[in-house]
Amino acid sequence: MARKSAKNRSSKSSATAGKGPNPLGPTALVETLMGGWRPLSRMQVDGFAILRSRGVTRRANSIVPIDPPSDPQALDPALDRVSGLVRASGESVLFRMYPEHGHAAVDEALDRRGLTVEAPCEILELPLGPRTPAPDARAMISSGPLPEDWFAASWRLSPREGEGARETMHDILAGTPAVHVAIAGEGTRTSADGTIPATGRDGPDGVPADAVAVGRAALVDHGRTCSAVLNQIATDPARRREGLGTAVVRTLLAAARVQGAERALLEVETDNPAALALYRKRGFRRIGAYHYRVGG
Repeated sequence: MARKSAKNRSSKSSATAGKGPNPLGPTALVETLMGGWRPLSRMQVDGFAILRSRGVTRRANSIVPIDPPSDPQALDPALDRVSGLVRASGESVLFRMYPEHGHAAVDEALDRRGLTVEAPCEILELPLGPRTPAPDARAMISSGPLPEDWFAASWRLSPREGEGARETMHDILAGTPAVHVAIAGEGTRTSADGTIPATGRDGPDGVPADAVAVGRAALVDHGRTCSAVLNQIATDPARRREGLGTAVVRTLLAAARVQGAERALLEVETDNPAALALYRKRGFRRIGAYHYRVGG
C-alpha cells in the first residue's frame, strides 16, 4: 500500500524532473540516516543524541552530535557528560562523527582525547525520478510494517552476534516503515525456455521461504521530503556473482520511488571497494562521509 503522501510527493518530484531533489542540510542528512536505522532509545544531552539498542550494531549504539556547543570551553564538559552517561551504563564510548557535515570541531576534540578512528564510511546518494529502473521481475515486494517472513530470511542470510541480537534486530528494523524485497532461490535460475520456475514455498507474508537475496529501503520523512535509506542488503554466499544484489537494489529503488521517495541514500564502508564500485556504477554519488571514534 502506498503511503498517504506518496502521490503528492511524486507529483511534485515530476514537476522538477531532471533537477533532482533539494540537497539535505547537514542536520537533516544525519537525522535521515539515523531514521533509516532507528535506535530503540534516544536521549538528548548537551546537543548530542545518545543512541542505545542493547549493544546491537554501531549505528544504533553511538553518540551523535546534533547541535553540539560551539564554544570550546562548553564542548569539553559536554563531552565529559555524554561519555560519563554511557560509561555509567557499563557500555563502551563510541561516537559517530560527520566531520564534513558540521562535526569537525567535535572530531578534533575527540582526537585530542585519544579516541581512534574506526570503520570510515562513505554516504552515497541517488536521485529517484522517471529514469529509475523498473523492478526485477523475480522480486517479491512488500511495503509498510516489517514482514515476519522477510525478517526470517534476512536473519538467515545476515545474522548478528550477541545475546538477544535477533530480537533486537527485529525491533530496530520494525522502527521505520520500509520497502522490503526478497528473491527466491529456485526462482533465480532461469530455465532453457526462458521461464522462471516458482518454488511453491512462499510464507504467509508472500516472502519466499528459500530467499537467497533480500534488501530493505527505510522510508524516512524530513519536512516535506521523503528519502529511502537502503540497508540490510544480503545475498546467500553460495549465490554471489549472479547479479542478485544488483537485482535487489534495482527493485528497492523502483519501489521506493512509487512510495514517494525523492532520493536513495546508502552508507558503505570504505574498505568495501567492490560495493562502492557497484553503487557508483548504478549512478550513486558521494555526498559525504562519517567514521566512528572509539575509546578515551
